[in-house]
Amino acid sequence: MTISDAKAQFLEYIEIEKGRSPLTSRNYDHYLTKFFEQMSVKKPSDITESAIRQFRVQLNRAPGMKTKGQGGNTMKKTTQNYHMIALRSFLKYLKKINIISVSPDVIELAKVGARDLDLISTDELIRLLKAPDSAKAMSDEARLKAFRDKALLELFFSTGLRLAELCSLNRDLDLTRDEFSIRGKGEKVRVVFLSEEAKDAIKVYLKARKDMEEAMFVNNSRNSAAARLTPRSIERIVQEYAIKAGISKKVTPHVLRHSFATDLLSNGADIRSVQVMLGHANIATTQIYTHITDKQLRDVHKKFHSKR
Repeated sequence: MTISDAKAQFLEYIEIEKGRSPLTSRNYDHYLTKFFEQMSVKKPSDITESAIRQFRVQLNRAPGMKTKGQGGNTMKKTTQNYHMIALRSFLKYLKKINIISVSPDVIELAKVGARDLDLISTDELIRLLKAPDSAKAMSDEARLKAFRDKALLELFFSTGLRLAELCSLNRDLDLTRDEFSIRGKGEKVRVVFLSEEAKDAIKVYLKARKDMEEAMFVNNSRNSAAARLTPRSIERIVQEYAIKAGISKKVTPHVLRHSFATDLLSNGADIRSVQVMLGHANIATTQIYTHITDKQLRDVHKKFHSKR
């Protein structure tokens, strides 16, 4: 079997059998192709521990953005790990289908520092959610946009949805209930919950809609037919209101997902519940938020420790 044939089968496998997104498949294709070309891999048996080690050295010396703690403009450790994760997954697949190659266990990921979270304060969040102001709209089109954007922001904060998940929503949500199911990464289904603010905002928006498009969130342009908003459009909408709210830092849909998680944790939710609501497969992913509870831990320490 040629390495090209093995790679093609692997990419089909992760997308169809494992439920990975087309974007993940494209990224894995890019990382694997880079390894095969740079290490002159023609067949699976050409992948050796030595070739992997040489490739890692090349990645570590490759140009990239300047990163904290490194002496020059070198590739980030996290980006290097993306290459290794793709290769390790490929080697696991070869082992699964009994194709001889090096063991996936020879690959260890580089240690990276704790991830910094892009966060906004509670005050900034409140200003952001209030930024779409339908009362100031000078036309029906502007009013509908304000209704839509208010619903969009409230829904993000209420549910902690990923951007792609919010884009996929249709307008047939049952708003008599406080919850609905969403199919997320890996085709896994989870339940998310609607606040009263989110439900009210969605009802107002849908009542004002005149189109027949099935999508929950559509463009409002008078010059074109209603169409589902793209991820890029929603990113621009979120940033537009961040600017209106006087927030100087860049605010993305993922920042609202962070706000959802940190709000739950800071109000006493346990990390396992937050993991489920975010749709994280591994609790280690959710643990990036645990620093939010540091203040609470300090308060506990002061209250209960050393009553001398």
